[in-house]
Amino acid sequence: MRIGEIAAAVGLTTRAIRHYHHLGLLPEPVRLPNGYRSYGLREAIVLARIRRLTELGLGLDEVRDVLADDAGRELTEVLAELDEDLARQEAAVRERRTRLAELLQLSREGLLPGDGPVSPGLADLFARLWPADSASAAKDLEHLALFDAIAEPGLRERLYATLREVADDAGLSARMRQVYARLDELADAPADDPRVVPLGEDLAGLVPDGILAVLLGGGEDREAPGGPGGGRAPRERARLGTAFGDAFLDDFAPAQAAAVRHMLKLLTGTTRWSP
Repeated sequence: MRIGEIAAAVGLTTRAIRHYHHLGLLPEPVRLPNGYRSYGLREAIVLARIRRLTELGLGLDEVRDVLADDAGRELTEVLAELDEDLARQEAAVRERRTRLAELLQLSREGLLPGDGPVSPGLADLFARLWPADSASAAKDLEHLALFDAIAEPGLRERLYATLREVADDAGLSARMRQVYARLDELADAPADDPRVVPLGEDLAGLVPDGILAVLLGGGEDREAPGGPGGGRAPRERARLGTAFGDAFLDDFAPAQAAAVRHMLKLLTGTTRWSP
């Protein structure tokens, strides 16, 4: 193959191939009597490998190190590894398309926050747990979407596993919807509204120990004395940063924030998220 033919075959430009020659990533092939470079299967494999590695985000110096490790291997082994790379790409594409289909359906149903997309775990919870007609629930979804984006995957999945248990409990889910309705009613109320304390108490009663274990201790079992449903002793302060926690509270109206702070006081012994 000539340079234009191999470039078309592997999806590169002739300029890129000449650049790889210049950098020593691809040795110059033999030249025909007429002066043209003659490329074969081995060069095509190397170029496909370079393209794959750069698409994965490796710099050309890192690509050179990988190719050096490939030197001297049998052609069959290199081809097999390339095939495995392509299989992984296909699997990744299928997974992304499956997730996209789920998110697209939720978006059509109006169940995604405007700042989506989110992980499949949170997308599933959107559809099952939060009332679509509640402004407070919509705000909570935005907070969870941020958590979804920045949390370590293991921590995120532990929280969502606990929330799925809540979603599976019809009685608890119904109580949560009632609480969101009461939060909505406080949107224009002052912080000293008499409804604040009772609502904070009910919020505290709805928070599962599993969620506290994740938010306060990264997922360890830190059950308070008395066990589930018993008296809640103050737990260690939440390991969410103070700045983030205060911004979270500032996102609520005064009476709503006061209710959340009262909930925090009952559950953690403090009215602020702090390390």
